Amino acid sequence: MKIKPLFLFFYLLMNLDSLAQAPTAPQIDHQLEQHGHQRNDPYYWMRNRDTEPVLNYLKAENAYAEAYFKALDPLVNSLLNEFEMRIDPNETSAPYVINGYQYQSRNVEGLDYQQIYRYELDGKAVLFFDENQRAKGKAFYELAAWSPSPNNEILAVSEDFIGRRKYEIRFRTNGKYLKDVLTETSGSIVWANDNKTVYYTKKDPETLREYLVYRHQIGTPQSADELIFEEKDEKFSVGIGKTLTNAFVLIYSYSSTTSEIQLIDAASAKALPKVFLARKAGHIYEVEHHENGFYILSNDQAVNNRVLFSKDIPTDITACQEVIKHNPKVLIEGLSVFKRHLLIEERDNGLLKLKLKNVSDGQEKYIDVDGETYYLGLATNDDYAASKIYYVFNSLTTPSRVYTYDLQTNKREIFFEKKLRDTKFSPDNYESKRVWATANDGTQIPVSIVYKKGTDLSKAPLLLYGYGSYGYTIPDIFSPTRLSLLDRGFVYATAHIRGCKYLGEEWYQDGKFDKKINTFTDFINAAEFLGHMGYCDPSKIYANGGSAGGLLMGAITNMAPYLFKGIVSEVPFVDVVTTMLDESIPLTTGEYEEWGNPNDPHYYYYLLKYSPYDNLHRMAYPAMYVTSGYHDSQVQYWEPAKYVAKLRTLKTNDTPLIFECNMDAGHGGGSGRSTERLERAKVLAFILGLEGIEK
Repeated sequence: MKIKPLFLFFYLLMNLDSLAQAPTAPQIDHQLEQHGHQRNDPYYWMRNRDTEPVLNYLKAENAYAEAYFKALDPLVNSLLNEFEMRIDPNETSAPYVINGYQYQSRNVEGLDYQQIYRYELDGKAVLFFDENQRAKGKAFYELAAWSPSPNNEILAVSEDFIGRRKYEIRFRTNGKYLKDVLTETSGSIVWANDNKTVYYTKKDPETLREYLVYRHQIGTPQSADELIFEEKDEKFSVGIGKTLTNAFVLIYSYSSTTSEIQLIDAASAKALPKVFLARKAGHIYEVEHHENGFYILSNDQAVNNRVLFSKDIPTDITACQEVIKHNPKVLIEGLSVFKRHLLIEERDNGLLKLKLKNVSDGQEKYIDVDGETYYLGLATNDDYAASKIYYVFNSLTTPSRVYTYDLQTNKREIFFEKKLRDTKFSPDNYESKRVWATANDGTQIPVSIVYKKGTDLSKAPLLLYGYGSYGYTIPDIFSPTRLSLLDRGFVYATAHIRGCKYLGEEWYQDGKFDKKINTFTDFINAAEFLGHMGYCDPSKIYANGGSAGGLLMGAITNMAPYLFKGIVSEVPFVDVVTTMLDESIPLTTGEYEEWGNPNDPHYYYYLLKYSPYDNLHRMAYPAMYVTSGYHDSQVQYWEPAKYVAKLRTLKTNDTPLIFECNMDAGHGGGSGRSTERLERAKVLAFILGLEGIEK
């Protein structure tokens, strides 16, 4: 069967008077074979980006979604009004210092994008950069990074006008943009110390792997740029940075299991990179420079990391001095080096801690924090010789605060506090706690929950969120939009399942490769626990996840459909086997160290056991809302499109199945705060609507 005859089908579909009937995608047999095993993928044709059949099918799905949400318009509008009443339209960020100048990001009522202000030496705030001007006339806009030259005379900005995460770097001085334009970059910008040399990275145009590091001289064409480093191992990507001392530009080569760092003298525009510690399979490390030498955060003989010191570039890691020993119960997540102190970010039994270690005498002190459902991390700290540091605290019940901590007196003060527009809001009206569910194998799974005080938990619906991949831990942070759920009697929970690093590196290792199914069963067990133990009505459990969390949603829906009343799956990675076998798809080869390489029969059959698309079968499924972005560079639009099309042919009940593809968006959804809020309101409205809540 050829695709061309489908045109008539789509023409008729798009001109139906009623959209009560869900779109039905044509099936075209396409045989896939690996290791002697055959699969038929009848929706493989959806990969044909920008063809009329694909575009018309997505239009049909979007029209069907629009018709579904039309009945929820009053609820969506109520939610948007609540967001507006709750969130200050002129909300600002905490001030932050870069290159000696203080900046602040501001929202302005009626504008979709932020403005950046700079405080001049006389204290006057002046508009420095207006994202709204750059986004004018564009369906999508993202300011990925911006960086002033060391003398603050030239501003470098990297921007995406499509959503594909292919960034263009431009330079502005005295309010005017120079002719220099750097295309196909990853968005990172690092200045050398001469104020005219810039380092940046480029992507492979097909796979989007970041693998080239270039050096650009202001005033010259990009074609004249010098290639400084090429990462030839396809499992590795590259990144760039600069030490807080401004002495070195850093080149990071990294995979999921191994890293290597090279140093470039930032004072020389001709310097070549020098390898710090040569890559060794399984060794992941970071380097921070101090005037006395180098501090290294390393997993060498330390699954949860340890800190080492070397006066010069070491010949081998065995030549380094141990500064902080490995603790099998405490994960060292980060290391910052200041002139007088090391700042160590730790995770102890899941809880974040900040520890200061005096460089001269080795004395240690923790910054005190109470509770079990909070986020703690560093704010912008640009001063190597700082006498005080800035850090961020917020929790499931408390909006974000930035504190200053005096390194001499050990006193802390609130520097900036984000407050809601709603004067009736009080953190005291909400309660959060951490509970521990039991997994099938007896492992204890931490779950953070929050709800409004007075809620009858045993009758309350629950929204359970999860991710559980790449070692990324979902932070317990405050959300002003989440209050719209809590105020309507919902319980909100995050399951810190295996595959993240909530309980250390081993917690991550127990949820990847051929232990990945632990991630899915942990989430299911967490949902069961919350229902059985009276933290919610077990018949009203909803689940939400995005990207690899969308893989989680697909897996748990196949494994335990009876457990969930509704699922929201955002930009989901659901066609695991086919994607991981196609090295032309962006980011595939670098993912082998997360999921396993299906060219190996062991991993092929293991991935096949849980790949959501491959495991759809005829049965009753929960209500589902699935989203995608047409320009998504991380999860291609056709994965959720195929998934929904196949699911429509198999589900045996009449629960809603809604698919929406934002044709102007990438992996992070639409741009601009009005679009972002609308997307969030629709997610909440879908869930609330299933509960019969109309406003």
